[in-house]
Order: sequence, then C-alpha cells, then structure tokens
Amino acid sequence: MPVPLSGYTLLTSDDLYLFNEGSHFALHEKLGAIPCINDGVPGVHFAVWAPSARQVSVIADFNGWNRGSTQLHPQGNSGIWASFVPQVPTGTCYKYAIETQSGSWLEKADPCGAGAEVRPRTGSVVTDLSTHVWRDAAWMAKRANYDVNRAPMSIYEVHLGSWMRNPDGSWLGYYDAARKLAEYAQRMGYTHIELLPIMEYPFDGSWGYQTVGLYAPTSRFGTPHDFMGFVDYLHQAGIGIILDWVPSHFAVDGHGLALFDGTHLYEHSDPRQGYHPDWGSYIFNYGRHEVRSFLISSAMSWLERYHIDGLRVDAVASMLYLDYSRKDGEWIPNAYGGRENIDAIVVLRRLNEEVHRRHRGVVVIAEESTAWPMVSRPTDMGGLGFNMKWDMGWMHDTLKYMSQDPVHRRYHHNMLTFRSIYSFSENFTLALSHDEVVHGKGSLLAKMPGDRWQQFANLRLLYGYMYAQSGKKLLFMGGEIAQWREWGYERELDWYLLDDPMHRGVQQLVSDLNHLHVTEPALHQLDFDPWGFHWIACDDADQSVVSILRRGHEGTRNVVVVGNFTPVPRYHYRIGVPAHGNWQIICNSDDTKYGGSGAMTHLVSEAVPCHGMPASVVLTLPPLATVYLAPAE
Repeated sequence: MPVPLSGYTLLTSDDLYLFNEGSHFALHEKLGAIPCINDGVPGVHFAVWAPSARQVSVIADFNGWNRGSTQLHPQGNSGIWASFVPQVPTGTCYKYAIETQSGSWLEKADPCGAGAEVRPRTGSVVTDLSTHVWRDAAWMAKRANYDVNRAPMSIYEVHLGSWMRNPDGSWLGYYDAARKLAEYAQRMGYTHIELLPIMEYPFDGSWGYQTVGLYAPTSRFGTPHDFMGFVDYLHQAGIGIILDWVPSHFAVDGHGLALFDGTHLYEHSDPRQGYHPDWGSYIFNYGRHEVRSFLISSAMSWLERYHIDGLRVDAVASMLYLDYSRKDGEWIPNAYGGRENIDAIVVLRRLNEEVHRRHRGVVVIAEESTAWPMVSRPTDMGGLGFNMKWDMGWMHDTLKYMSQDPVHRRYHHNMLTFRSIYSFSENFTLALSHDEVVHGKGSLLAKMPGDRWQQFANLRLLYGYMYAQSGKKLLFMGGEIAQWREWGYERELDWYLLDDPMHRGVQQLVSDLNHLHVTEPALHQLDFDPWGFHWIACDDADQSVVSILRRGHEGTRNVVVVGNFTPVPRYHYRIGVPAHGNWQIICNSDDTKYGGSGAMTHLVSEAVPCHGMPASVVLTLPPLATVYLAPAE
C-alpha cells in the first residue's frame, strides 16, 4: 500500500538531522519518488539532495518535461529539496532539473530512484514496491538462525546477461532466469547464487561495475517487481542470493551522480582523491556525512526491499588505501601522514555493524586483495566487521601452480602449501571468479597444461583440491562446464559443450563436489577453525602428492583427501588415517563417469600407524586426480 501522509512531507526534523549527521540508514524510505496518499489524495513524494542548487524541479511525463511546472522546496538547511505531487501514477518517467549556482541547468536521474528506464534512455521510473506479496517466509525464518561460519556455502557467480539467453539472443527476463537458475542451482548443489552488479548501469561492457543507480535493479531484465519475484522464487527453491555491491566508485555519465548539483557532491573535488585512474570513474567522498548515509542506505535497501541474503563488496582495497594504483605525488596522505583512508574505514565498519545488527543471517563478503589485517573480524576487536574475505592469495598461487607442466611441479610445491601460513587469519572464501577468465587470461580449462585429456584431468583435480580446502567456495559460471573460450558478456555460455562427455563429466564432478560439501559436515562445519583442517602429509614434493584431513564437530565422520598432481599413477601409496576400520571412496575425480581413466583399483585399510596417525590406507593414486575417503558407514 502507498505510504499514508498527513501534511506536507515524509521528512521529519529527525530525518534531516540524521541524514546530515551521517546516521540515516533508511533513505530508501524517505528520498526518491515514493508513492503515497497525502490527506486522502494519491500522488508521489519527491525528495532529492542538492544543497548547492538554486532551484530544483521534477520534469516528467505528467508535466511535459517542463522544468518550471513542478517545483521542489528546500527542507530547512539540510540540502534536501522535496514536495508532494498529487495524481502521479506509478510507471511515470521522470528526472530532476537542477539549476546550478552558475545559472546552468542539469537534468539528473534520481540517486535514490527505485526504478529506471531501459538503456540507452536515462530517466528514473516511479515505482510502488509495496504491492509485492512475499512467499519466502520459511526461508527468511530459517536465515535468521543461520550460522554462516558453520554452514555449507557453495556460491555460483553469475552474470545475468550472459549466463543463458533466449533462442533469439535476447536477455532472459528476471522471471525466466529465476526458474532456470533455480532448477540448475538445485541440480548442481549450489547453496547460493551471487549476481554480478545488477544496480542500474549505463554501459553493458562495465558488467555492472560502473553504477549510476545504487537503489534500482537494472531494467534490462524487467521491473523492480520482477526482481522481487526473482529473489522470492529462488528463496522458495532453497537458494540464497548474494549481490555484488559497488561503493568504491561510480560512473561519470552526465545523468548520474557526478557533479550532481553543479558541485562535487558525491565525489571528492580533488582528482587525487576523487577520480580512479584505472577505471575512469569517480570515487565517493566517504568523509561527507550525507554520502555515508546514502551508501549504507543503499545496502539496507537491498536487504529490506528485496530480501537479499548477502553483499559482496567490490574493490575494498581501493577504498582502504589512499595511494591505491597511484604513483608518488598522485595521492594525498591522511591527517596522520599515512596512506590509510580513515573515512572509508569508518564507512565500512559502520556498514557491517548496521547490517549485522538489523539483519541476522545476512553475510557481507569483502573482495580485498591485500594483507589488510582483520578484515573479517568484529569491529569491537578492531576489525572491519566483514563475515568473510576472498582468498586472493590462494587463487593466484593455485592457478600459477596448476599452469606448470607437471614435470616441474615438484619445484613449486610450496604454492600448494603456503596458504597454511595464513589460512585462519581471516574467514576466507575460495573464489575462482569472473576476474580469472577475462582480459586475455583465458578460461580455467585453457590455463591447464598437457594434451586434451590432461587439461580436463587437471581441471577436475583443481576443483577437487579446492573443495578439500578450508573456507567457503565460489565458482564463476562456465567453469563448471569446462568452457574453452574466455567469458564474454555479450553472449551466453557455450552450453553446446555439454554434448561432449568430457565437458559433461566436469559438470557432474562439480555437482557431486557441491553435494558432498553440503552432506559431509567435515567439509564445512569448521571452515574457519584450525581444528577443521590438518595436513596429513604436505612434504612429498618429489611425487607432487598432498593429503588432507578435514574434521567437523564431535560425532561427525572425518574426510581424507589425497591429491596427485602428476599424470603418473602412484601404486601402493600409504596415507595415515585417524581411525581403524574400513575406509571407502566417496569421490574420485578420475572416475570414468567424469571422463577419467578409472585407474584407482586398490584400497586397503590397515592397522599400521603412519604420518602420526594410528592407522593407514594403502591405495593406488590415479593420475592428475583428487580422491575423497571416509569411514564406511
């Protein structure tokens, strides 16, 4: 139902105070175009922040886009302009006309607008979000008691415009994408889908990372109501939704936030602080209180309006360091002479505090590529407060190792084991993301050495090894079908590859690993606890073999994982195990059903101590494979 009003405005004096103080985190309920009923009259309450404007008006379909027809009024000294406009229907396209101090006029999309026109049009759209009837109550109740540290989390990273398309090459809408993704994610065993940014953006080639509308789902795939239905449907299917959220920079397009009221309002005025040289975009002024309210409210809007289960915060390192990607003389030190961006730290900590205080079970994940300490530790301990951080070090080391010819891997064995030095310093997510399959890097399969059979075997080995490690898991779409080509945003995945049994075999392995990750508590319960991960043997560099013990809570069965990183079978290979009795193979990446050789034919359990364990197994290690063992049930 539209918001009921009595009197002139939605904005109270408390709202204005909290906004200017930087502590208003529900701007989606106060700014933008909000359908309401004012003293019995239906209409829309428009409100926008433009403190340096001479005057502000709404230009829209209903007034012929005449800037003199529908004036907004200043709200005290807050810098906000607002007015209730009667009889404006939902679906109306509009912008703000802003007169600058120099007398020029700007036409801007609504920074807090809930809907947007389909590009290349750039207007905002009046949207009533109150009419959707949610049917995910069971999911939301379960999520409130969700312990992310001990729960399984296998994330499928998706670019919605290129995962799958209609037969004519057009985009799937939110409705069709929800049904296809839900069925696929369930079949594949993924617990969550993470979407590359779907906040409104003008340029397809930015993949959503050059945002203009931080409150509006992109209209490329449908309306905001369609996106609500997308989330609702996936929740009912038992799949969580994580959004890639970009508070680190924004697009320079003229209809967006840049020079919004003729001044550097959202961005720093000095390009050494306010312009990102790598991405050609503006950087938010995190020290401005109203910008802090704006950014954190954006995050809250996705959690509250759309029931989103998590945010992956992009490019956190670029926020934390004032000299990020800058040479000497191209950046300004903080008040203490350091390179740390103190204002950004304040924003990130407050963001995480508010999310965790208001929304139990929601996860916030940092893409942070440096050794900044305590990213995933609580703020009251001095941390940034994220739930998790991407393990970029593991990704770089492992992909570099896997690209080596197996004959040379013995000389790079430390790349497999180096993670142990830091693996519990943060709560890590292991991510093989979109960043690894673009800009000439090639696909994951193309990175693998050897002939065709060995490339597929190496990729299966990589996935088996990844799921054996401590930490949550993320794989970008296309990796699970062993895509040959590098990812391209302008086309769908090469689904025809699944006509080839080798590609189907990789897909089946990823599905089996996902289901194993969920059903074997030892593979997820203690992801962030050193007790959950133990090297049985990590020093066999000569044969390029490692063995790992994964443990869960008391009473759960252990899992042993052995990896052979050469194409040579290892016969009569003895591995220590933590208990006597029969051990069974629960997954073997060299199984013929995955396209493997089926070389593993020998497994014997013996009461012979080995590797500091009370018992051992003797087995044939198949070539370029990971083998998962567990006590027989």
